[in-house]
Amino acid sequence: MPDAQKHILVIRLSAMGDVAMTVPVLRAFTKQYPLVKITVLTRGFFMPFFNDIPNVNVFSADLKGKHKGVLGLYKLSKELKGLNIDAVADLHNVLRTNILKVFFLGTKFQQIDKGRSEKKALISGEIFKQLKTTHQRYAEVFGALGFSVDLSKLEFPNRSKLPEQVIQVIDHNTLKWIGIAPFAAHEGKMYPLDLMKEVIKALSKEHQIILFGGGEEETRVLNELEQSYNNVISIAGKLSFKEELDVISNLDVMLSMDSGNGHLAAMKGVKVVTLWGVTHPYAGFVPFNQPEDFQLVANREAFPRIPTSIYGNKYPEGYEKASASISPKTIIEKIKAII
Repeated sequence: MPDAQKHILVIRLSAMGDVAMTVPVLRAFTKQYPLVKITVLTRGFFMPFFNDIPNVNVFSADLKGKHKGVLGLYKLSKELKGLNIDAVADLHNVLRTNILKVFFLGTKFQQIDKGRSEKKALISGEIFKQLKTTHQRYAEVFGALGFSVDLSKLEFPNRSKLPEQVIQVIDHNTLKWIGIAPFAAHEGKMYPLDLMKEVIKALSKEHQIILFGGGEEETRVLNELEQSYNNVISIAGKLSFKEELDVISNLDVMLSMDSGNGHLAAMKGVKVVTLWGVTHPYAGFVPFNQPEDFQLVANREAFPRIPTSIYGNKYPEGYEKASASISPKTIIEKIKAII
């Protein structure tokens, strides 16, 4: 497919981390193919991810409203066809996108290979090796459309200039900034809070700690941590999502679980240290461009069935605290070594 005047629809509807992982790939794509127009079909909440990528626009899917159900997806396909789409890169490959594929009959429609069989073998213990990363799988979709994408020479955006209202929330001192996102969707992916407090206490003595999270309970916990130590600020509920992304772009390092915040930082070119409990980096969900030694994993001698699942939602009894086998000292030393 010649690139001049072409228009590709890229589909990734959720979840936050998976959508964030499209960003480095699209940055690389638009750098290598500056004449190609990209429209990303995703949820409107994720629109700020793509604000500064040239030739990329976002089409907001209203999956709970006018685009709900088969009829809604048909309406969505009609709206999208009005954009004169030449090809579709489906980076999601779920029921909704398979229905859209039917409605796009006659348009080249390439879908991601999620590697389900390899991932099943990984969690069953049949194999234990590094699988393709999600970023590689995304790039392969574009390759199948005729656009080979080189992810090795990516240029990251400059740090965002923080507006005054953000500076008022964050004490803009001379300390280096460490972001910490201590929560995840499932308990088996979270580092125990009592151990995380040890990490925060030690690092806050010489660095500014900025805490990330959302929801009523997470905000309450983060506010308590803010009150417990000097140089610790929780921004939960205090900034817009766009402003949170601006703060993330100014971090010196992010400490995250195997969760979305790690991918948000990575897409901004920030160093990311990740903690892995019942999941494992081999499944392919490591934040983009992060060295292997930035991924701190649970002790597999003590917890030999890791990874117990791809998403961390299934694990044997006793595995929910597997990440506790990563000592606070190990985390503290790693962050101090790279900041």
